[in-house]
Amino acid sequence: MFLKRINTSLALASLVFALSACQQAPENSGITPETATNKTDDFKTYDAASFFATTSMYGSSISHDGSAVLVSSDESGIYNAYRIPLDGSEKQALTKSTTDSTYAESWFPKDDRIIVSADLGGNELNHVYVRELDGKLVDLTPGEALRAEFFGWHENQDHFYVLTTERDPRFFDLYLYSTKDYSREMIFQNDAGFDLKDVSKDANWLALAKANSSADSDIFLVDLSQETATPKLIAGDEEESIAYSIYTFSADNERLLYGSNKGSEFTHVMNYSLTDGSHSVDFEADWDVIFSYFSKNGKYQVNGINQDAQTVLSITEVATGKEVTMPTLPPGDLRGVNFTADETEMVFYLNSDTSPSNLYHHKIGSDKVVQLSNNGNPKIKQAHLVAGETRRFKSFDGLEIPGILYKPKQAETEKVPAIVWIHGGPGGQSRFGYSAMIQHLVNNGYAIFMINNRGSSGYGKTFFHLDDKRHGEDDLQDVVYNKKYLQSLDWVDENKIGVMGGSYGGFLTMAAMTFTQEFDVGINIVGVTNWVRTLESIPPYWEAFKQALYDEMGDPATDKKRLHSISPVFFGHQVTKPVLVVQGANDPRVLQVESDDMVAAIREAGNHVEYVLFEDEGHGFSKKENRIVASERYLKFLKEFLN
Repeated sequence: MFLKRINTSLALASLVFALSACQQAPENSGITPETATNKTDDFKTYDAASFFATTSMYGSSISHDGSAVLVSSDESGIYNAYRIPLDGSEKQALTKSTTDSTYAESWFPKDDRIIVSADLGGNELNHVYVRELDGKLVDLTPGEALRAEFFGWHENQDHFYVLTTERDPRFFDLYLYSTKDYSREMIFQNDAGFDLKDVSKDANWLALAKANSSADSDIFLVDLSQETATPKLIAGDEEESIAYSIYTFSADNERLLYGSNKGSEFTHVMNYSLTDGSHSVDFEADWDVIFSYFSKNGKYQVNGINQDAQTVLSITEVATGKEVTMPTLPPGDLRGVNFTADETEMVFYLNSDTSPSNLYHHKIGSDKVVQLSNNGNPKIKQAHLVAGETRRFKSFDGLEIPGILYKPKQAETEKVPAIVWIHGGPGGQSRFGYSAMIQHLVNNGYAIFMINNRGSSGYGKTFFHLDDKRHGEDDLQDVVYNKKYLQSLDWVDENKIGVMGGSYGGFLTMAAMTFTQEFDVGINIVGVTNWVRTLESIPPYWEAFKQALYDEMGDPATDKKRLHSISPVFFGHQVTKPVLVVQGANDPRVLQVESDDMVAAIREAGNHVEYVLFEDEGHGFSKKENRIVASERYLKFLKEFLN
């Protein structure tokens, strides 16, 4: 998305955990000596379909009886909800959509009903549904032009929370639903544009955030047990810009954990006592702590640190303060850790650059780990894939810019073309992990440097704000100097370097092709090209942080001249090298007209541009078939113009 990520905890809500792992594989790990070898004497290249023949899976809600995990999986070509038994038996599709992705949210706590969400064609107007025991889907949030989100369970297990913008398309209100008949009551009407973050399990407390700018935010609490629900400021400083984020209420409903970067470059975890109003440090590290949460009854606390594009995970037993020792695991990063209701077992995912996420089951205190999924493509040898390496280079002003470098196998014998990949955001971050698209391009002989240019999250608040109202300027120079770094590598063809990216990364791609003559090709994926129009047409449900977005990018009412000057669409005649533009017709963030106009401007000047439009996608491509088409088009374009 094109938005400075003010709440880093939610920006990385996929909970990408990393943990140091040993080489030996556990029972049923699926890692064999053959797949783990580094031999490349039989190296081969694969088409995009082979890389996307892997399955993307996430979600770790455990059923009321502890027998199964609820996951979202795209194995059918589109996301649906699946039941995966913990005993290793066959999984079951619980939803069977063939048109729009359906995402698993949660089991019901007393039976096998589930909560799912879905939008229409990527328009991001999600509705919340219950899948009944007979398979019927019940829309809990019917209506047009609204957006809804599942918000968690009441501790009595007879009620759950849902956010919806049905009353006012700008703001989310909070409703409490009955599991019996789905009747509901509004328990907080959001008239002031707060960002609702968490509600205590007993429904007595609601935590709210208010973004004042991209660097400054406040935290409020609402006592829902009172007749008049008035937000009370608990963390905010009128004299100093401090970014606060909300993590979770404690399982006993007595504390709120929140993040703060006060007095530090990095975010640490703070404790707020709901009984006496005191604040204390709960957990801190030398990097951003991006999340902290508890198991159901509070026996375990999970903390995640964003350490150089990987998330280092710790699981602590709260009563003793001792860290839980994990068994020997295959190489990879942990994701989606969750616990059974009795807190004796856990499930999690392992993911690496060369292996997609697989689900595992572990009984705490034992050495046994059981793999519950095999989401890789057995026809691709793991030794034919490439793991990224952390690299840094100096930009135009001496600032060190971090990133992840992928070196193709072909580079062992010949010089290869290279691509600078730019993440979205602008305050996003490229991270380690399996990407079918990245592996497809690297496997076919293209070096890729995933740049975390200034303004990226994860490297301290100073680095994070270096691009404020300087977008398309200093961060663009980081991209140019990334090219110079690639040219310094003796295995890179210095005359064949391209640039590509999605969303904000698509903007910087077009800026590089428009305002510089440095790159030989550019691939713009759902990228902003007209900042004036984009900032004037943001979705209404972004109202809660619109001011922060304007503070970050500029207000189109007052900064129109500058926004016009960095918008590539007005300078399409300056593009002289081949460009590929890829767009979703239903994109609510970067409207199709952005790409239409950019393509028209380049064509009007007589320069080469290709255009791929997906009629059934939004801001990013959820359907596997479309992802395959896009990846093959990237490769075809690169082979024609960068080889």
